[in-house]
Amino acid sequence: MNKIWAAGGCQCSAFSAICLVVKARALQIFLFVTITLLVPAALLRGTLSTGATYSISFVDIDGNKLSTADGHLTIVVLTTAAERPKARTVGDRVPNYCLGNPDYRMITIIHFTGRHLAIGRRIATAFIQHRVSEEAKRLQARYDAQKISRDASRDVFVVTDFDGTVASQLGEPAGDFSVFVFGRTGELRTQWHDVPSAEQLAAVLK
Repeated sequence: MNKIWAAGGCQCSAFSAICLVVKARALQIFLFVTITLLVPAALLRGTLSTGATYSISFVDIDGNKLSTADGHLTIVVLTTAAERPKARTVGDRVPNYCLGNPDYRMITIIHFTGRHLAIGRRIATAFIQHRVSEEAKRLQARYDAQKISRDASRDVFVVTDFDGTVASQLGEPAGDFSVFVFGRTGELRTQWHDVPSAEQLAAVLK
């Protein structure tokens, strides 16, 4: 009888140990799911933090070296070729007092999804250069209407991102539309994941 009880006790102990393992595993899964739901998606994907300072460098399609911390108030628009109209809308909503003012600058970063061979990149870059010329003409018309005596092509900066490197510097998944405003020393003033209103831009660019 004692032997039977002892054997049963061992079985019970083994069963209890298994229960503890299962409960611990279930708790780990529960905690993981809870954290995933509660932590903001922006934090999970490493989005830049508003108020922090970032010195991020770019080279545009004309070879200009640019930075978020080189003394300008900089609007950075991250978009894809398909969402270029959104970037254009952001530009149209920039306040008039920023136009032709060397203290302000807007950089459009176009991310190309998928893989591109060298020849494909050259073709895409040539196409973007053509589009940049068209945008410069549109901007020049706005300059002329405001009586701004400045060549608008000097204020159009476009960066191509074929491998997601630039998007990763901005803490964004490649393909996400985002708008950032950086202060003169690189402090991130604000960011949006959609097109901000003219009022929102004016408020943060003062």
